[in-house]
Amino acid sequence: MIDFSPSRTFKCLMTCAILTFGAISHAQQVFRVTTIPEEAATEQTRKFAPIANYLEKKLGMKVEFTPVSDYPAAVEALVNKKVDLVWFGGFTHVQASLRSGGKIIPIAQREEDTKFQSVFIAKTDSGIKSLADMKGKEVSFGSQSSTSGHLMPRNFLLEAKIDPEKDFKRIAYSGAHDATIASVVSGRVAAAALDITVWKKFVTENKVDTKAVDVFYTTPPYFNYNWSVHADMPAAQRERVMKALLDLSMNDAEGKEILTLNRATRYVPTKPENYKGLEAAAKSAGLL
Repeated sequence: MIDFSPSRTFKCLMTCAILTFGAISHAQQVFRVTTIPEEAATEQTRKFAPIANYLEKKLGMKVEFTPVSDYPAAVEALVNKKVDLVWFGGFTHVQASLRSGGKIIPIAQREEDTKFQSVFIAKTDSGIKSLADMKGKEVSFGSQSSTSGHLMPRNFLLEAKIDPEKDFKRIAYSGAHDATIASVVSGRVAAAALDITVWKKFVTENKVDTKAVDVFYTTPPYFNYNWSVHADMPAAQRERVMKALLDLSMNDAEGKEILTLNRATRYVPTKPENYKGLEAAAKSAGLL
């Protein structure tokens, strides 16, 4: 005979509530990290898995690195609190901030991001030696949401009185910096713009022959990448995450590995005001 007594029912309800609460609590103990997909998914995982392991130790909770398919997906993931921490480019940070009504907070950036630059590359025998030489040619940017691969190169082109839509034969969007380099090497486009640190990495690792393809223009500096969190993250948690990033040092093996993979010497604090110039550039270029 089944016992439907009030005491029995109450015990069942309490047990279910405890189990449900436990499941929710367990789910909340996973701290999720992602990044804009500026390079191939395998490279993203190689670069960011070590920092996920480091944060797991520092935060005392499970940390998962989850790649996303494109730049807008990284924006939506943080705006909708599907992830806790995102490595944004300056432009995607601006997009996320506007999309969330100002609820995205940048907490740290590489020291290199305080004076970041983009480069324009072309085949050395192409005859392209200046921005003006790109007129009438096929040109590639990276992702449309990329700061260093699209927004700022476009901004400096417009300042030089060059309108990509009017002055280039064709505009391509490669989707990622490594693909941008490949598009010039293969001859699919005559010239392209990309992140200076990715270019330097390819040169250092002998993945590109600078006798065949090289930089012909380097932009003025601007603020770029950062680690961002949602404003709804508890302040104490935000401070722990920020401290963990700022504590990374080239003087110990783990810190050196993480910083080197992220093409950084160290992380420094940042603030929303640093990205107002990018927002203005995006509006001026008609991208916002």
